[in-house]
Amino acid sequence: MSRPGRVSGSAGGGLWAYGMIRFLLRSIGLLLLALGFIFLVYDGIRSISDGTILLTRTSEVWNAAHDRSLAAFQTLIERNVSAAIWQAIVAPILAQPAAAVACILGVLLLVLGRKKRPLIGYARD
Repeated sequence: MSRPGRVSGSAGGGLWAYGMIRFLLRSIGLLLLALGFIFLVYDGIRSISDGTILLTRTSEVWNAAHDRSLAAFQTLIERNVSAAIWQAIVAPILAQPAAAVACILGVLLLVLGRKKRPLIGYARD
């Protein structure tokens, strides 16, 4: 018995697996958007109570969640890729506000997981 939307006999699950990947991308994207909104509210409350603009950096959030994994990730990038990549790309991203990084990643995953629009007048295989 095959599942709805699944092509029988296809390697790797066919359309069903593709639909599950899209669902996973959209779910993670929505969670990241919600997390970005939570960080935005958190930073807003901190800024109002302190009287200055306070933004939570992504590296601070990662350190609070699991500090050893950030150090391990830095070592992994510097050893296997390049120390210049860490300094030029990863470190500036980690210095950005957590709300902005989470929202941008969330929107990116939502765009990657969206359904394709049907073409008018063309049959899509």
